[in-house]
Amino acid sequence: MFERVRFLFVKELIQVFRDKRLRITLLFPPIFQLIVFGYAANLDVKNIATAIRDLDRSVDSRNLADRFERSKYFKVVSHPQTPEEIELLINKGEAVLTIDIPSGFSRKIKKGDTAGVQIIVDGTESNTAMIALGYVSRILSEYSAEKVVKKLNREGRRDFEEAGVELEPRVWFNPNLESRYFYVPGVIATIAFLLPMILTAQAIVREREMGTLEQIMVTPIRSWELVLGKTLPFALIGLIDVVMIALLGVFWFEIPLRGNPLVLLLGTFLFLMSSVGIGLFISTISSTQQQAQISTFFFMNPAFILSGFAFPLENMPEWLQTMTYLNPLRYFLIIIRGVFLKGVGLEVLWHQMLALAVLGGLMITLSSVRFRKRLK
Repeated sequence: MFERVRFLFVKELIQVFRDKRLRITLLFPPIFQLIVFGYAANLDVKNIATAIRDLDRSVDSRNLADRFERSKYFKVVSHPQTPEEIELLINKGEAVLTIDIPSGFSRKIKKGDTAGVQIIVDGTESNTAMIALGYVSRILSEYSAEKVVKKLNREGRRDFEEAGVELEPRVWFNPNLESRYFYVPGVIATIAFLLPMILTAQAIVREREMGTLEQIMVTPIRSWELVLGKTLPFALIGLIDVVMIALLGVFWFEIPLRGNPLVLLLGTFLFLMSSVGIGLFISTISSTQQQAQISTFFFMNPAFILSGFAFPLENMPEWLQTMTYLNPLRYFLIIIRGVFLKGVGLEVLWHQMLALAVLGGLMITLSSVRFRKRLK
């Protein structure tokens, strides 16, 4: 019984590694994808192109402007003198943010009045705009607090410096808030999802196109043995790719692996059940390899969007959040980031493991039933 599965398993591996294009597909795209996300996909906003218009030209206004120039988050590229120059800089994309300090700024501060500063930000990139405004707000708040303390000290309130709230932030798991800590584990998950799915779907469809699937079915091999022999090689290839990319992430990008690697392997195995199950299902609805490839991306894009890889699930409508519970990629992202960054084990991740086992089992069972009906 298992001898036939073994022969089919070996035959499939030989066929995969004999194909030069497949060999390249298994090695270079995962590495390229990791490099792109590890280096290029960066949400850290620094060196924001900034223009400062100082109409006051006082010690106080220069002090405020100097805070932006010394900050690593802002890069002062221009000092416009008119509103038209500011508008031109924004329209041409040469400045993302402009700071307009009006005349009389210092006089109002010394009188104890509120001195206004106009901030204009390019909102075409909403994420950058929101982060930039947050940086500006923090600098202005610190500047304003210092002025208030100095004023009160001049009035004899020396004890005022001891009052207030001191912020002491503690960032767990990613102290420097580096984007690659977030993206690299996510790339591993997408590779484990996409490659086995594509390979499983195309391998079975290729047999149908070549007419060899019917030849296999006239042999004593059973349907479930054919399904097992066809899916196990690609699950193994997916597991090897995950290990390869994980090692590259740990030793090249220095992503910490704080948890137990065996927990990660268990989660990967359960996740691969869903990947090959979906690939098997795609093979039942496709007649050609081109159809299988298109159908794969039809499944992949919604799964990617609804996984939490790039877009927070909490920001989605409730009905859409409910749909994400049917997405195996959602659970595996929690597992892989939990093992890599948090170092948690089965005592925390067993809910996600159980969900993957249920989804993977159902997917393989349903796809196998449909596959057997298609063969008949």
